[in-house]
Amino acid sequence: MKPITEEDLRASFVNCSRGEAKRLGLPRGFTDLPWDDLDFLGWRDPGAPARAYLVAERDDSLVGIALRVTSGASRAFTSRSMCSLCLTTHTSGGVALMTARRTGEAGRQGNTVGQYMCADLACSLYTRGKRQAAGGAAVEESLTLEEKVARTRANLRSFLAKVPG
Repeated sequence: MKPITEEDLRASFVNCSRGEAKRLGLPRGFTDLPWDDLDFLGWRDPGAPARAYLVAERDDSLVGIALRVTSGASRAFTSRSMCSLCLTTHTSGGVALMTARRTGEAGRQGNTVGQYMCADLACSLYTRGKRQAAGGAAVEESLTLEEKVARTRANLRSFLAKVPG
């Protein structure tokens, strides 16, 4: 992902108002992020843990999605869940259901789309082996790094395509 400015980030959101985009909390260390290792920028709002944001490049422009994190009962440490974007398995709350309000009339009627994602939205780093999931080793795969990155990006594109109403 190419580095982006705060102004571009705030202007990219498609499923929230300009006022909401203006007030959202930026990710910690925004200016020092590892942009070359990111397929998308995702973060939880430091001031509102039930909110998360995802910004991705699509067709030479940025698309930002405001997400709600569904709070569920904590699972046992031995229980595992898998992120549907990067296919990383996590234990004990490492995966969360995140929902995005759809755009247009569908969104005004309250329609949302959801996806199980890494709770910290660090899918790009898990895919590249720059971060390890807590509680266990990664699943062994025969895919190359490039193929894993392509799969994560394809899963992300599929999710982003569901948001427009």
